[in-house]
Amino acid sequence: MKHQLLISFFLAPFVSFTQSGNITGKVIDDQQRAVPYANVLLLKAADSTFVKGAVSEENGEILFAEISSGTYLIKASFVGFKESYSSPFELKDQIRIPDLILQENSEALDAVTVNYRKPTVDRRVDRIVFNVENTAISSGTTFDILQRTPGVIVNQGQLLVKNRPAQVYINDRKVYLTNEELQQLLEGFAGVNVKSVEVITTPPARYDAEGGAILNIITSKNLSIGYKGSLNASNTVAIKPKYNVGTSQYYKTDWLNAFASYNFNSRFDVKTDEGFVQFYNPNGSEKATWEDLFQRETRTISHSLNTILDFTLSETEMLSFTANILHTPKANSDISGRTETYNPQGQLDSLYTTQSRLENQRDNLLFNLNYEKQLGENGATLSANANYIDYTDNQMQSVATRYVSAQGNLLNANAFNTIPTQKSQIYTGQLDYSGNLGKWSFEAGAKYSGINSESRQEFFNTAGNVSDADAILNDNFDYTEGIYASYFSFAKDWEKWSFKTGLRGEYTDANGNSRTLGVVNTQEYLELFPTAYLMYAAADNHSFALDYSRRIDRPRFQSLNPYRYFLNENNFQEGNPNIQPAIANKVKLSYSFKNKLSFELYWDRIDNAMSRLPFQDNENLTLRSVNTNLNYEQQYSLDVIYSEFVNNWMWMSVYASFFNLENEFVALEDNNSLVQKEINGLYIETLNYLIINPTLNVAISNNFTSNFLVGSYEYDRPQYRLNVDIQKRFLDGRLIVNLSSEDIFNTNNIPLTSHYLNQNNTFFAMPESQKIRVGVRYNFGNFKLSDNSRNTSVEEETRLKELGTN
Repeated sequence: MKHQLLISFFLAPFVSFTQSGNITGKVIDDQQRAVPYANVLLLKAADSTFVKGAVSEENGEILFAEISSGTYLIKASFVGFKESYSSPFELKDQIRIPDLILQENSEALDAVTVNYRKPTVDRRVDRIVFNVENTAISSGTTFDILQRTPGVIVNQGQLLVKNRPAQVYINDRKVYLTNEELQQLLEGFAGVNVKSVEVITTPPARYDAEGGAILNIITSKNLSIGYKGSLNASNTVAIKPKYNVGTSQYYKTDWLNAFASYNFNSRFDVKTDEGFVQFYNPNGSEKATWEDLFQRETRTISHSLNTILDFTLSETEMLSFTANILHTPKANSDISGRTETYNPQGQLDSLYTTQSRLENQRDNLLFNLNYEKQLGENGATLSANANYIDYTDNQMQSVATRYVSAQGNLLNANAFNTIPTQKSQIYTGQLDYSGNLGKWSFEAGAKYSGINSESRQEFFNTAGNVSDADAILNDNFDYTEGIYASYFSFAKDWEKWSFKTGLRGEYTDANGNSRTLGVVNTQEYLELFPTAYLMYAAADNHSFALDYSRRIDRPRFQSLNPYRYFLNENNFQEGNPNIQPAIANKVKLSYSFKNKLSFELYWDRIDNAMSRLPFQDNENLTLRSVNTNLNYEQQYSLDVIYSEFVNNWMWMSVYASFFNLENEFVALEDNNSLVQKEINGLYIETLNYLIINPTLNVAISNNFTSNFLVGSYEYDRPQYRLNVDIQKRFLDGRLIVNLSSEDIFNTNNIPLTSHYLNQNNTFFAMPESQKIRVGVRYNFGNFKLSDNSRNTSVEEETRLKELGTN
């Protein structure tokens, strides 16, 4: 291309300086989408002699300015497409030629087409759309795509948007799993089936008011009829091995889409925790110091089955049935701990060792029925959705502790067992309408959610080989909740302006009954959640946007349950039946240039923000982590995002966030004093995606975080991670081999410190972040078909999980 421009420069003085004019046009693909960066040549019609070269803009537009009058034709080309020629035309003054349509090259390998299409970023009034269909970015897994989506941060396995946890949707249906289960799920979804990722930082009224930003994964559709399937397997090499094998099957006729996938996971995970606690006397002097070392080895076996049946009832009606089954018959952990206690002079005073066994069995069943009907010819749609979830979690924990003097003499021994169980059922029904009211787009809907959850825990003191039930430490907690919601929204586009506004109302009637403590927490409230978006396109390459939203976070069921999970008898986690819902307000101002570079300035504040705070009891020498409400949590941030293909073989993305985080909470172990924490931080993420050849891709990603605030914890030092992913295709794309190396320098795990008033403790969690994974997938049948694979869950299911993971 550079040579062509250079030739054009030298030929320019010889072009006739008679009458001249401009030639405009646009390059699109066969789906009517703009093709940016296409090579466009202006040729003489008589003999196809080269006159001038150009490159299509981000929106596909082309311009040849000050061209001498004459008869010409234009040639457009792009790797993976057939060349396209315009019809000969005569230029006298100004002319706009018909759109140049590039057709995919059917003779080229499918992998070539996928690897050389370029991703684009579209900014809409209420979201950013990252289009990845048939691009190099989609050659990996769906989780890989999310990690490469501009504005998305992966922090300790959790997906963050604007420094807040993000919710993941697939085709506008929410995924409700723990961080680990979510990553496993998305790594099993092939990226070639993803059309785009919508980053919705301030979700509009049609989405539930629960939670923060949304990552909505839109899968591609295909009208082809046929069958395809795949077999996949992976082996992860870390401290201990992790295996995964699975298969997916897909069949489509003109009235049925049938999809089924099964995955078997066998994992052996090792996590090491180091802890430091400094206890104080009432006068502020040092009382004692603990140094902890825990190692947790967890063996997990799980089976997951996902079945989807889409029935085309007529040209305007669709019925879908989905079943997601996750069966985990074994998730057993062996925990060994050693705590050394030192006196104020730094001398070893005593130590105690703990052996703990945690056995866990979980079943999560989800069934979904969805009906959709198009109304008339103006695009109006009516949909009805119903869900049923059955969740069961059975546990058994045994803890044995031996106390030994500095000289090695046995001082005491203690042992106990706990048997916690949880059973929950969720029912939801939802009705949505979308259409037009005059020149305005209109959406409205209603939803009901019913939840019943029962939690039990039996506590047995087993010291001295005698098992005695301890009623004081038993737990019996029932929770019921009903949420009635309705919403409406309006949207309209003008020549340069776009506006959208909506209002959602949710009435909640919740009752938490801790029969053991004799505590009943009843919450009955109506909350309104307005949203508003305004966008102004000042010119083709410049746009400004302003948006506002109000949202809610409700307590997770387990965080309300007051039962305790023990690391040892002096170090435990406990729930809180008195947690209140949190209300969040957010305002964002943004500017975008050419959809490549954007600046976003935003503020958000969460009143009653929910968190897990550690509190050390200096008198009784215990450390407990409590699920509770902060008074507030807020942030000010400036984000800079840049992403584009810098040439035909490398895509680059840079994301930088400069932020201030602040919170306030009550110090339960220091006379309920108010504590404020504040930090300034910087997050930088870079990604370079290299296309070595049509069948070989390499992705190199880096991220750096200077500091972060999680409850009362701050980063003890900066966090850094380097990942390298390599993908190779064989057999015309039927066989795909992936090699991934994560956290190459083992710098992702860092200590967290909580230090204020009479509290001083450090927690250093070290899961297996440094690992190498080899994955193989073999496609058979008509593997170029796009399937209807997706995950279906409902908003309330996420609240079956804890606020954090251990």
